[in-house]
Amino acid sequence: MKEYSSFDEIERDLKILKLQTQIDKEEIKLSYELTKYNISPLRLIGSMVGSVIQKALVLKGVSKVFGLKKVITSTR
Repeated sequence: MKEYSSFDEIERDLKILKLQTQIDKEEIKLSYELTKYNISPLRLIGSMVGSVIQKALVLKGVSKVFGLKKVITSTR
């Protein structure tokens, strides 16, 4: 436990703690807003569509490089 030699030291530490509390509250607010933004329905849909397009382009590029073609099997 810290020992204080004057009231000025106590008041200084109390100010620091109060400011740290305010900073922590602001960080929580920012984190909440960022989370809310990242899980919005439009953002999630956009992310999924982007992922599907990216995978399709990669598959197309790989198939061109390796000469892979779609195989169609008939069921007779």
